[in-house]
Amino acid sequence: MSSSAPAPRVITVVGPTAAGKSDLGVFLARRLDGEVVNADSMQLYRGMDIGTAKLTVEERGGVPHHLLDVWDVTETANVADYQKLARAEIDRLLAEGRTPVLVGGSGLYVRGAVDALDFPGTDPAIRARLEEELAASGPGPLHARLAAADPGAGRAILPGNGRRIVRALEVIEITGKPFTANLPGPDSVYDTVQIGVDVARPELDERIADRVDRMWEAGLIDEVRALEAQGLREGLTASRALGYQQILRSFAGECTEQEARDETVRATKRFARRQDSWFRRDPRVHWLSGAAADRGELPQRALALIERAVTA
Repeated sequence: MSSSAPAPRVITVVGPTAAGKSDLGVFLARRLDGEVVNADSMQLYRGMDIGTAKLTVEERGGVPHHLLDVWDVTETANVADYQKLARAEIDRLLAEGRTPVLVGGSGLYVRGAVDALDFPGTDPAIRARLEEELAASGPGPLHARLAAADPGAGRAILPGNGRRIVRALEVIEITGKPFTANLPGPDSVYDTVQIGVDVARPELDERIADRVDRMWEAGLIDEVRALEAQGLREGLTASRALGYQQILRSFAGECTEQEARDETVRATKRFARRQDSWFRRDPRVHWLSGAAADRGELPQRALALIERAVTA
């Protein structure tokens, strides 16, 4: 990158799980005198290391990483809280003349960090009523109501994700608007260059299956067992993390360990497709191939793209 070109204010590295975002983020932070800010909602949790593919200290290559290991597994994730944390880190790094490199596949978290989004508050009475309905009837009827009130939200939120369904219905009641209407079009609060790591579906599916195998071999079951003792089952968000919820079901005798492993692969593939769909809707994302054949060239292509964006 030429020394005369001013560095962009914020870089984001986004895309589906297993695409290679984390390694690219480390490379860019090194080359741009930057630091990494985590935008993976599950990597915010302490102790959720293997199942979230959290980089080890060695893999971070000396690059400071922020917003890892912030919350206990019993805490409920809240994008509004994350927004405050992320903005504080980004602003601090910018003030120090460093380049924030936001890395992660949690689409709403990325937008909350870099875009002008205001998240509606909560109404305890509405929330309590909806949670009572969820406990009594399950997520199905609530999801049907959401799909009727806001078809876009109905498609985006899985029918079994009771927590997100309740939140969407709560926002609709509070604001009188569809949940998706509270997510306006792209309106950045920072000068941002967004890079998407693109891997064709067959290769990505293979990577996901291989990654789940490595997680099992690395001791994911023991990690979940240790977190269960710390209250993982009571955590409304952390207990739903891919791999963790399947293993918890096996502990409860609802499926075998092999079934939990197979379902983790299937669920992760579905999740990767939703991630890809989310980021594809944002015209600001510049997509670069992260396929095996192009992986060696990906870092330099990303640097070249950033330089073009800065000097344009």
